[in-house]
Amino acid sequence: MLMNKWIRLCFLILGGGTIFKLSSMKDVFYVPMQEDWGLTNTQIGLSFTVYTIVQTTGLFLSLYIADRFSKKILLPVGLIGVGLCGLYLSTLPPFTGYLISFAAMAFFADVLFWPVLLKAVRLLGTKEEQGRLFGFLEAGRGVVDVIIASGALFVFVQFGEGKEGMQAGLLYYTLVTIAVGIITYFIVDNDDKIETNASENTNLEVLKGIKHVLTCPNTWLASLGIFFVYSAYCGLTYFIPFLKEIYTLPVALVGAYGIINQYALKMVGGPVGGLLADKVAKSPTVYLKWTFLLSAVAMFLFIQLPHASMNVYLGMAATLGFGAIIFSQRAIFFAPMDEIGTPRQYAGSAMAFGCIIGYMPAMFGYTIYGWLLDNFDGITGYNYVFSTMMAFSLCGFVCSSILSKRLKSQSSNELQPA
Repeated sequence: MLMNKWIRLCFLILGGGTIFKLSSMKDVFYVPMQEDWGLTNTQIGLSFTVYTIVQTTGLFLSLYIADRFSKKILLPVGLIGVGLCGLYLSTLPPFTGYLISFAAMAFFADVLFWPVLLKAVRLLGTKEEQGRLFGFLEAGRGVVDVIIASGALFVFVQFGEGKEGMQAGLLYYTLVTIAVGIITYFIVDNDDKIETNASENTNLEVLKGIKHVLTCPNTWLASLGIFFVYSAYCGLTYFIPFLKEIYTLPVALVGAYGIINQYALKMVGGPVGGLLADKVAKSPTVYLKWTFLLSAVAMFLFIQLPHASMNVYLGMAATLGFGAIIFSQRAIFFAPMDEIGTPRQYAGSAMAFGCIIGYMPAMFGYTIYGWLLDNFDGITGYNYVFSTMMAFSLCGFVCSSILSKRLKSQSSNELQPA
């Protein structure tokens, strides 16, 4: 039974690491998309605007879908749907078709698949295992990211690094995504959707779950915890231009730093954060609480450093150290959804709500940080960015402290004799 659980987690990780590769095709094919597909920078950017609009609005629909239908259907449909979009994209359609494909991928990946994947991971284990499960999910996705993206790059090179290479790479993404979708159908179980007696209305039961999620203070606090982690996480993007501008980071080190920052920290921070949350803090909420405080203090100290005279490697180490804290938080920030006691039959609605609130900083975080850098030159602009990140962490500390106190009080009341 234990081995079966971890095998299922591995396949969930495979799906979670695969489904977003087509929508992130620019990571590998940005230049060919311009030179051989004829897309401009603005057009590529607009595709992500459309994607985000569908993602954000669609997650409200996911509040209903995630608990109304079984993950055995939703997870494969999400993967295969994205794969079919990739099949169409491999024909290099006109810009309108390109935008429609991104809208469809947002629906299949972020509305049908992602909240249900989070629900499936939560239901795999007990309350005491949530940190490890979500930690290994994040780390595993990092490994899959590297493998799948490297495979696409290999295919691209083998087919000539031009239009044909890009089409071959997109077909590679398509085949992998559809194959994982088919495998997922046979791996996941069919026991998680809301079931009712013949005399009851299933839709009403689902709506009852949505009402419970929306009116539960603990759900809001747990979702705000995700929000504040993600707000600080958005700021990690600006460590690269900071090191390049303030420390004159050599071009040769920029790529290496990016790989460590995006992949290595994810692969290491996931398991470490999960194990610390489960084994040391004994609570994902308590772990988030103290790491929020730790990240705020670390960023305050980082701002005080004499960056103008520091060695570039010390600067890199300092930023990566801060990033490790954030990645360990990001790995387990959905784990409190089980700890707060949301009924397991409403797990899908809770995860969808967590996504709505938690990922909201993507809509404004980068804009705020970018505005600060555009309006304040040099180290001053970066210090404002880092101070904003510190403020988000402090808000997260307050939020997690309140939630931790509420959970402790509820636990004490349950232990009192009637």
